[in-house]
Amino acid sequence: MNVPLSLTVNAKAVEASVDPRTLLVQFLREQLRLTGTHVGCDTAQCGACTVHLDGRAVKSCSMLAVQAQGRAVTTIEGLAPAGELHPMQAAFRECHGLQCGFCTPGMVMASVQLLADNPKATEDDIRCGLDGNLCRCTGYHNIVRAVQACQSGQVGSTAI
Repeated sequence: MNVPLSLTVNAKAVEASVDPRTLLVQFLREQLRLTGTHVGCDTAQCGACTVHLDGRAVKSCSMLAVQAQGRAVTTIEGLAPAGELHPMQAAFRECHGLQCGFCTPGMVMASVQLLADNPKATEDDIRCGLDGNLCRCTGYHNIVRAVQACQSGQVGSTAI
């Protein structure tokens, strides 16, 4: 039996009916067609499903959609205004912080949260802060560079 669900997703009110066993990541991808949030492991190990819930990074494969009742969810699609990149997205692009791109949305969402919590993060802080997000393609060096570039405001400059 489905239950009603009311929440805000990417600054838009959403009303839906969901099976109470539906994971938030499934709801976002399958019902709202917000496919930037990826399913990588189904065990909250890889971070590909990271979204912001009420401004905090969470792994959307580890919570039910009904747990987001009345709350605000931001996905990678809602991180920046349409047609623009968030500074972290721009930094990932400019610093080549991605390869296949599968982990990138979750990595970007986690990185935004990391700098919100620690604007003066050191390289060690960044590496530690991204520990719950796995990338199978890169050596993380360019991901760390991207976070540092965003942190320093050097995105879009020739200093990168």
